[in-house]
Parts: sequence; C-alpha cells; structure tokens
Amino acid sequence: MSDGNIDLSKDARAQAYATPLDQLNPAQPALFQSDQMWWNFERLRKEDPVHYTAESDYGPYWSITKYNDIMTVDTNHGAFSSEGGITIATQDGDKGPLPMFIAMDPPKHDVQRKTVSPVVSPMNLQILEPLIRERAAKILDSLPIGEEFDWVDKVSMELTAMTLATLFDMPQEDRRKLTYWSDVVTAVPGQGLIDTLEQKMQIFIEYHAYFTNLWNERVNAPPAGDLISMLAHGEATRNMEPREYFGNIVLLTVGGNDTTRNTISGSILALNRNPDQYRKLRENPALIPSMVSETIRWQTPLAHMRRIATQDFELGGKTIKKGDKVVMWYVSGNRDDEVIERPNDYIINRERPRNHISFGFGIHRCVGNRLAELQLKIIWEEILKRFPEVVLLEEPKRVYSTFVKGYESMKVIIPSRN
Repeated sequence: MSDGNIDLSKDARAQAYATPLDQLNPAQPALFQSDQMWWNFERLRKEDPVHYTAESDYGPYWSITKYNDIMTVDTNHGAFSSEGGITIATQDGDKGPLPMFIAMDPPKHDVQRKTVSPVVSPMNLQILEPLIRERAAKILDSLPIGEEFDWVDKVSMELTAMTLATLFDMPQEDRRKLTYWSDVVTAVPGQGLIDTLEQKMQIFIEYHAYFTNLWNERVNAPPAGDLISMLAHGEATRNMEPREYFGNIVLLTVGGNDTTRNTISGSILALNRNPDQYRKLRENPALIPSMVSETIRWQTPLAHMRRIATQDFELGGKTIKKGDKVVMWYVSGNRDDEVIERPNDYIINRERPRNHISFGFGIHRCVGNRLAELQLKIIWEEILKRFPEVVLLEEPKRVYSTFVKGYESMKVIIPSRN
C-alpha cells in the first residue's frame, strides 16, 4: 500500500500486523505526526472494522473504520450522541467540555446551527467570492520567486485567517490571533506550542475576553451579517451562557481555520507526490473543482469525530453498549476500497470526487463545507494563472494530533512566474 504513491515504513506496517488485535490502538498522535497510521486502519478495515480498544490514553473506545459503518453512526444521532464533546481527547479543565452546537443534540443543535448558517449561504458566498479572490491574488503576488519559504505560513494560514476574520467582522490586523487560538485549542500540552494545560487555560482567558468584547459591541448595535452579530441577535442564541457562546466561537474558529488551511497545504503535497496529476491540472484548469474534492478526501483534514452511545447498538456483529465512546475514523473511511475505487491513489478527475466522508454526514455535516471548497477553488485558479509549478522541497512537518490531520510547516520554492 502507498499513501499517494509513496512507500511508508515497513516497520510501522509490521508492527500494525504483529500487534494482537485486541491491543490495537489507532489513536496514537505520534503515528499521525509521522504519517504512519495508515497500516492500523488498513488492518482494522480488513479484520475488525468495528473494533474495541480497552486501554488507551483516552480510555476505552470503539473504532469505526469503514465508510458505510461511519455513515450509520454519523446519521443516527438518536443512538449516538454528540453531547460532551466531539473528539476522543475532550478535556477542558474541571468544568467539563465547552458547550458548542456541534457537541449538542437536537433540538438545541438545530436552532443554534440555523442561527449561523446564513453566513455560508449561497448568496453570501457569492458576495464573499470577489473578496476572497482579491486577497488570494495579493497573497500570491507577494510570494518570493526562486527562494525557499513556508507555504503553510505564507499562504494557507493567511488566506483562511483573512476569510475567518471577515466572517467575524474583526480587524484584519488581528487575523493571526485566530490562527494561534485555533492551534492552541487542538494542541497537546508538551508538544511544542504549549507546555501545560494551565498555560492553555490562560490563553483561553485572553481568547474569551477578545470575543466577549466583540459580543458586547454587536449586541448594542443593529443586527448585521457577521457571525458574532448573528449569535448576539439570534432568537435561539442571544441569551446563551458566556461559556456556550465561547464554545461556539471555538467551534467556528477551528472549523473555519484548520480544515481549509490543511487542505490548501495538502494540495501542494498531493500534486508534488503525483506529478502526472499536477500536469493534468495545468493542462486542464477546468479540473480544479474536481481536484479540490479529491484533495479534501485524500487529506481528510479532521481525522475523526467521536460520539457516545445512548443505547445498546448492534454494528458489524458487535454490541456497542450504552455509554460507550465511539470514534468515527473519517481518515479510514476515505480509504475504504469497497466504496472508493483505488482509494490510496490521488486522482483529480475521479468520476464522483465528492463521494468522500471528510465533512461528515447527517445533522452535523460541516456547515462551512461550501466555503472551504470555494476558498480552495479560488486559490488554485489564482495559482495556475501565476506559477507553472510550486515545488515541495522536503517532507512537511505534520501536526501531533489524532484529530487535526494537518501541517505545521511545508518548505517550497516557486522557480518562476508564468
């Protein structure tokens, strides 16, 4: 097997197949950081697609690794609850996880989601498109030619932070705070960005204070089209507790940041690993929308979501007990060869490129999925106008996380302009 036509370490494969099945634990951030998690999922899809891990750093949990089984869990919010957090590692001080609409069940989930969804309506995306294009052009025109630079920092982070700052209607000069806070939310203490949970909580206090100020500004102003104003004036959200408001801000920050940013970076990696596909794209830019969907599948920017079983449930011949933690591994579902042909290959002109599970399914399907696709489409339209190629210089540095499947840095060079 290869991940996008590159051989992975034989050691990781040997270890995945040598581990007794009942001890197999795919939730290891070090494996994700080294891009070596594929073998565990390959084995589980073949041998034990509904798999119970009794002991892990996150307690006992079920792994759901096949596309259709993930669909079953994701679309059954009656049997699988989002209450209490959506990641395997939910931990948030002593008050329990932050409330946010993605970690709620109906009816509360539905009314809160409905409050913010107009910001990503087709009409609003039409208004946003020229602004995103103008910013993408400005970012790309400022890149050095013939010099090494970090694509994650200069392009992926910039475009997503600019767009998110616009959705919040906050000053553009503060946009990198969003990038930083988003990274802190998902960071594991002791892995580079933050040292301790206490430090994380201290940063959260500043983050919370910033958005409390924005709320106070908007609540005393007439209703407007930005996310904060929608929450401050929405019938279902204007009386929410401060922690709940902050929980939704955290959700919108991470959702609006990590997914698009890591797929923009992932597209550079995928096209460099697959020069035939890069050539195909250059020769036919009409393939951009299809390439964007294929990259979202291939990258799977959020590796999993978790649920809690609200009742005993039979799946794949196993009984998941009420109260059990259930992890849907989207990263594995997107490589399920029973649903996706040649799933480890990166093919930008697939027949059904949107047939992936990266955005989830059911009531929790990613609210901003069309905005993510729009940003990716625009940045690639603008890249192809300017540069014959963007060359990856070395393996990127990946994030230490089982949740965010992304990149800390990616060294590239642009040899020339068109």
